[in-house]
Amino acid sequence: QVHLVESGGGLVQAGGSLRLSCVASGRTLSNANMGWFRQAPGKEREFVATIRWSGGLTNYADSTKGRFTISRDNAKNTVYLQMNELKPEDTAVYYCAADSVYFPATDPNRYNYWGQGTQVTVSS
Repeated sequence: QVHLVESGGGLVQAGGSLRLSCVASGRTLSNANMGWFRQAPGKEREFVATIRWSGGLTNYADSTKGRFTISRDNAKNTVYLQMNELKPEDTAVYYCAADSVYFPATDPNRYNYWGQGTQVTVSS
């Protein structure tokens, strides 16, 4: 079993930055593709970014491309999401997802494990 814990969310003004972290425990995920998703109130969970197990390939949603950066440190079993130039429409609960065999996996059903989420609120 894999346990994922996100952190780093909070309240930030538009144009600001946040860095989310997702620490995995239970087993190593160094050979697993990882992703970030988000869900705003009343909306479906949507893809944000994904990174291949080796860290060499990444893929982003059009809405986050150029502003967000996903990275990973396999030695620490941790995935990061650096979010810059934040907009009010980025406000959502952000979820870490793990262990997809697909890349790029933009469908949440392609992931086996999920964290509990961390709230990101961007004020205008």
